[in-house]
Amino acid sequence: MACRFSELVVDSRDPESLAAFWAAVLDYRVLGREEDGSVEIGPEAGFGGPAPTLVFGKVADPTPGKVRLHIDLNPTDRDQDAELQRLLDLGATPADVGQSGDEGWHVLADPEGNEFCLLRTRLDSV
Repeated sequence: MACRFSELVVDSRDPESLAAFWAAVLDYRVLGREEDGSVEIGPEAGFGGPAPTLVFGKVADPTPGKVRLHIDLNPTDRDQDAELQRLLDLGATPADVGQSGDEGWHVLADPEGNEFCLLRTRLDSV
């Protein structure tokens, strides 16, 4: 028996606004809110569906330094350039992690500085 990747928990100063950003990026919806301020977002199928959910937990000071995990995204209904512009319009910012500029992906940061990559290959939506 193997495991399934069901959710990713992200420390956040402002779970509501970060959840709203990622919900717009991924076409997710809010699945729940907890008394501690945590917000869970996910696909229409909800927790346990074909794609993992994201849980944004409230912390006063997220861990400083290089994040050891990041999300890679692929466009589903437009080319990479159009998706890059959409992500920038939503509040993502370019991030410099030492890339040469010749990569086939873009490194971005969400509104709280969490880095993620936008890859070139278009995938079918789930």
